[in-house]
Amino acid sequence: MNVTDDPLVQDLMVQLGLPFATPQPQYNIPPGGTAEFVYETDGARHLVPGLWSLLIEPRPSGQGYRPNPRLHTFNARSDRLTTSPLWKRVYPSQRCVVPVSGFHEWRGKQVYNIHPEHEATALAGLWQRWQFGDDPVYSFTVITLPPHPRFSHIHDKSIPLMLRPSDFDAWLDPTFTQTDAFQGLMKTHIPAPLVCQPVNNPNDLTPTADAEVLAAD
Repeated sequence: MNVTDDPLVQDLMVQLGLPFATPQPQYNIPPGGTAEFVYETDGARHLVPGLWSLLIEPRPSGQGYRPNPRLHTFNARSDRLTTSPLWKRVYPSQRCVVPVSGFHEWRGKQVYNIHPEHEATALAGLWQRWQFGDDPVYSFTVITLPPHPRFSHIHDKSIPLMLRPSDFDAWLDPTFTQTDAFQGLMKTHIPAPLVCQPVNNPNDLTPTADAEVLAAD
């Protein structure tokens, strides 16, 4: 994932109801890294930093926190949200949005920077708040959909769930626990024209070739 200093990110934050909050720019946020996500509680929305891994633990050195090394919880498969003991515990009331400029996928040695056309990216996720001693620590995971036939030439295992602004209110509402309402979102789809731009590397998003634009479903 990446967050650039781009007006499109601020436009997304306005749509999320946080016009005065801006995620910290970062070119390359790897799994296990720290990114910012939006969640709602008591009728208010918040942008907070969290580790990209729902299950985390203190580092053995005692300095900071890390993803659980035994269970990889960077992504949550959509078809397991209501059956996995872990996901079904948080899915009904701890949903979040990860506002980013785009996300990265590799095809061989070529990395692609991917995002909706003329928009920042609202990734759907789940979140958790931990208490380690005196430290409250947040973590999150990104929900992934089954492979999409028009995206599988870039990534043949999954595609992240990208939300539209019309989805935000219900998705972020922790009192809305009727997750059956989200079944349509959990079917693999491309919600808006999707730009797949070859770039130098995740730390240098300079284009190296023409982008491919995948039509929305």
